[in-house]
Amino acid sequence: MSEAVAQRTDGAVRSLVPARMDRLPWTKFHWSVVLGLGVSWILDGLEIQIVSESGFQKTLGMSAAQVGLTGTVYLVGQVVGALTFGRLTDRLGRRRLFIMTLVIYLIGSGLAGLSPNMWFLWVCRFIAGMGIGGEYTAINSAIDELIPSRFRGRVDIAINGTYWFGAFFGALANLYLLNPDNVAENVGWRLAFFIGPILGLSIIWLRRHIPESPRWLLTHGRADEADRTVDEIEERVRREGGEIPEVDDSKAILVKPEESMGPKVLWDVFVRRYGRRTVLGLTMMVTQSFLYNAIFFTYALVLTNFYGISKADTSLFFLPFAAGNLLGPLLLGHLFDTIGRRKMIFSTYTIAGLVLLVSAWAFHAEILTATTHTIFWCVSFFFASAGASAAYLTVSEIFPLEVRGQAISYFFVVAQCAGAVAPVLYGALIGEGTDRGPLTWGYVAGGVIMIIGGAVALAIGIDAEQKSLEDVADPLSKVSEESGARA
Repeated sequence: MSEAVAQRTDGAVRSLVPARMDRLPWTKFHWSVVLGLGVSWILDGLEIQIVSESGFQKTLGMSAAQVGLTGTVYLVGQVVGALTFGRLTDRLGRRRLFIMTLVIYLIGSGLAGLSPNMWFLWVCRFIAGMGIGGEYTAINSAIDELIPSRFRGRVDIAINGTYWFGAFFGALANLYLLNPDNVAENVGWRLAFFIGPILGLSIIWLRRHIPESPRWLLTHGRADEADRTVDEIEERVRREGGEIPEVDDSKAILVKPEESMGPKVLWDVFVRRYGRRTVLGLTMMVTQSFLYNAIFFTYALVLTNFYGISKADTSLFFLPFAAGNLLGPLLLGHLFDTIGRRKMIFSTYTIAGLVLLVSAWAFHAEILTATTHTIFWCVSFFFASAGASAAYLTVSEIFPLEVRGQAISYFFVVAQCAGAVAPVLYGALIGEGTDRGPLTWGYVAGGVIMIIGGAVALAIGIDAEQKSLEDVADPLSKVSEESGARA
């Protein structure tokens, strides 16, 4: 056993593995982690946008309600996948799951393009949703545990924001593939379903070279393997020209793996020990999910019912909306590591809410056009997208490592359920587009909800910027140096 890992007579292990990972310089290794794992959000955005255009409706003889149910089936699959694989990634490891969930997605989405009927399509969409739901839990966990602490915020936020690159690319693909002048009507939507699997297949080989999280190995009784994995990562970093500083021995932690992670432990973590953090995570996830689903799933209805834009042209207005959502996390992400989590979450949530309130007034006053209303959406969601990505970052870094995957899955599921209400509610507020009053109040409610989310983050948020995950939340397996008791 190396100097970095030393086992005591009571079975506890003293290790520098987390400190060694956090002091690494940024190299090609970290880019490979970002590229290999970050594609998940691109795939999700791509899937949502492709299905939203419903090119398969006429081919499979589906009603509008059945097309809507296709999206619901996908979301239900995500919920089932998140709950199932969230627990498994905490038990079996990050690497096994981010390979498995990608394969499940590839199968589900690929077969959807071959669907002979509606029921076959629904089964495939459920399977694809399970894969993506599992990806959220395994990937967020792996990224946070492999990326050095000083880069963790900007990397996680940027990767979560790439959902909108997928949505943007999906919209462009639909403009071509779903145009019968370019591709036969029965073929275009099938080709669209193959885009995600082709992209996924291209990065499977890259994922095979991404190691298991050394942190997960350490806290699951595999300290020697964790140490060897860090040795291999450090050697790769040196080959890529990185200069590795000496590790501070005072950063060592003492862990004694605990096998039991049943309901009692989960209750203790999420209610008793970290109850305030649970409130924080729920507030951030629910508020951003509600706003996003309210606007994203009804923007086309607003454009057609209030501004007379044809359904075929709504995708043209979606492209700048998606671009604004993508640029927000990319341009603002580093500020979450420098200015800090709480201040930036408060700022992004609040600015997004205020812009939406102004747009609500202008919408009710009938001084907006389809173009200017879209500009308001772009500005609001430039900030909201960074804040929403920070919500995922928050719930993945403020709870102990041993339950990280489950924490992400639980908050993701609650957010999905809360967000599912928004499209139905705002669709009813839109109606036939004859009365702007109900939707105006809907926009006001959405803006206020975001501002409340920002205020909660400012009040009880966690200053996790540039801190080791183990400093943000003690691992459940951590023990005291003196007594050997659980920390």
